[in-house]
Amino acid sequence: MSGHGEGNSLRVVIAALIGNLLIAVSKFVAAFFSGSVATLAEAVHSVADTANQVLLVVGLKRAEKPATYLHPFGHAVESYFWPFMVSILIFLLGGAFALYEGIHGLIGLLRGEHDGEHGSRLWSYGVLGLSFLFEAYSWSVAFAEFNKSRNGRSFKDTLMSAKDPTIPVVLAEDTAALLGLAIALVAVGLSDVTGWSGWDAIGSTVIGVLLGVVAFFLASRTHSLLIGESASKEDREKVESIAPTVPGVRKVHQILSMHLGPKQVILALKVGFEPGLDLAGVEKAINALELRIREDLPHMRYIFVEPDAHYSAPHDPEAPRPTAKDM
Repeated sequence: MSGHGEGNSLRVVIAALIGNLLIAVSKFVAAFFSGSVATLAEAVHSVADTANQVLLVVGLKRAEKPATYLHPFGHAVESYFWPFMVSILIFLLGGAFALYEGIHGLIGLLRGEHDGEHGSRLWSYGVLGLSFLFEAYSWSVAFAEFNKSRNGRSFKDTLMSAKDPTIPVVLAEDTAALLGLAIALVAVGLSDVTGWSGWDAIGSTVIGVLLGVVAFFLASRTHSLLIGESASKEDREKVESIAPTVPGVRKVHQILSMHLGPKQVILALKVGFEPGLDLAGVEKAINALELRIREDLPHMRYIFVEPDAHYSAPHDPEAPRPTAKDM
């Protein structure tokens, strides 16, 4: 990633990391003094979120490493790998633990075992309430940065087409955290009012399911980026519109592209040139085309152009194929 966008992503991640670390400590204290299973589940959830933010920072920093002989296209893909790992850890560290504690608590109650509650639930109310405020602030920072990238698109379209997963991952984590805190508060409140701690265990179970759903969504989205997504439709259309304005270039016949990272794209083109151009003319036209594309789309880091006057799209069975005589 580069420049301004990277700074914004890092700022959002650092803000979330500090907040989640402080919240996790306070939740563990509250869980110890209140004996609330839902509060304990939320504490582990915050630990998972803190670990996730550490991994996101690792990804942002490793993505900056320069290209090497072994990795000639650089390390931008690190910014996709680590968010993918984060999506898995959300479930493993947060969701699985919450599910285990909730189901284990319910089974114990059904067997008539003592639930082990002790202390005052005021600890849970206080810490969960303050945590909600802290998480709301972290969410607002992430949402503000996410909103800047919308460019008039709907929330869903922006989320599903984002090439930088860092801010959407933090936003999804914070959204899950706010919902989890609300569930925990309701569960603690119902347990307090009714005197039945089963509500607490149910709350923990629901939090586990919530984290599992969020983890599945993030894993699917980041996996798609990790295995390689094409440049946006807008970028591809921009390339097609630039090409005919370059002297010597007639038309782009095929565009193949892949995001290595949010701001690094490989672009491969099959291009038809004006008839009669000699080798020097084709080279000049290619250089001019690459320069124009990079001027308007600087994230097109690696551009490869193949002259092909007779190209036919492979997906079109009716398109004529070039013969040996044509070549």
